[in-house]
Amino acid sequence: MNKTELIDAMAADAGITKAAAKKALESFLGNVEGTLKKGGRVSLVGFGSWSVSKRSAREGRNPQTGATIKIAAKNVVKFKAGAELSSAVN
Repeated sequence: MNKTELIDAMAADAGITKAAAKKALESFLGNVEGTLKKGGRVSLVGFGSWSVSKRSAREGRNPQTGATIKIAAKNVVKFKAGAELSSAVN
């Protein structure tokens, strides 16, 4: 399912217009992004939680040449599925 299909499904399920569903989805995504940028955590009970983790700098190898390269440190987003979502999938 892509973003457009999700907007269509949200509009149909909630009985709202596609424009309202798009606005709601963009608001949700913007708030999740803003919280994660600040280093926070977003939890939806039963669905899952997003958090930011720091990945330290490390050395890697160029697969073509075998030369050692330095990979910079960066922040990565992690998602952990909640119990209800996990059980629904399994």
